[in-house]
Amino acid sequence: MLREFREFALRGNVIDLAVGVIIGAAFGKIIDSLVNDIIMPPIGRLIGPLDFSQYFLTLDGQPYPNLTAAEAAGAPTLNYGLFFTNVINFLLVALVLFIVIRQINRTKRQGPPPETNTKECPYCASLISIKATRCPECTSEIPVTAE
Repeated sequence: MLREFREFALRGNVIDLAVGVIIGAAFGKIIDSLVNDIIMPPIGRLIGPLDFSQYFLTLDGQPYPNLTAAEAAGAPTLNYGLFFTNVINFLLVALVLFIVIRQINRTKRQGPPPETNTKECPYCASLISIKATRCPECTSEIPVTAE
């Protein structure tokens, strides 16, 4: 059983998945920083002088100066500013992944064309078997080509 587990764990797909998860976590931190430190401050500046993550509604009807105070008081809150930040974060991650995957797909090398088992008759242009020596449509003899 230990041998089977080792074979499973060392299979290429499992290792690739592990590397992908680790790189994805690091990439997520970069995107978080991009959203929180670069994109959200100008948006917050346009909307108002407050930190965007401090936009919230309390459900108990009491006013609180900021989200930290509301959480310290145990008040139920709707944190729509944090939600909006997370939505933008998700959209940026999706956009960057789309661009990366699109570029990878563009740069993939095209493999050799698939082998076909048909060829075109040089006289009537119908498709015939690659092994044919006579066309079944026009009955012409097909010259044998060295392949």
